[in-house]
Amino acid sequence: MTAEQIFSLCGLLAMAGWAGLILAPRWSITRDWYAPVVAPLMIGVVYVWLMTTNIGSAPAEGSFNSLAGVAALFSVPELLLAGWIHYLAFDLFVGAWEVKDAQQHGVHHLLLIPCLLATFMAGPGGLLLYWVVKLISQAVRQNKLQEA
Repeated sequence: MTAEQIFSLCGLLAMAGWAGLILAPRWSITRDWYAPVVAPLMIGVVYVWLMTTNIGSAPAEGSFNSLAGVAALFSVPELLLAGWIHYLAFDLFVGAWEVKDAQQHGVHHLLLIPCLLATFMAGPGGLLLYWVVKLISQAVRQNKLQEA
């Protein structure tokens, strides 16, 4: 398989998970199985394979100790791909956690969808948005309980 084919395949695996989280969040196959476990682990296997088979081709100055070192690692296309699919796997895992957590804490799914989209596009920014939405949702719910 070429790096481009691996990129596309991992993207499809992740997109299937995101679609399920947005469109079928209560379906246990999506919420409990595919998005939090199967897709991230499948992508994880590809990640480990890419890292172990390509780390030797990294330039000598490549490392995780500095921004320049990381840039040198990412000058190897297969290691750049590994970095990208690292994001795919972890962001999907976080999105699945958001869905489960939102369901446990009564956050309406329509409020969660922008958080999921933000997590897909901007990882930590989406997680931050989810926490803000969750806290506001809980405060509003608490306020309604006190008024009743």
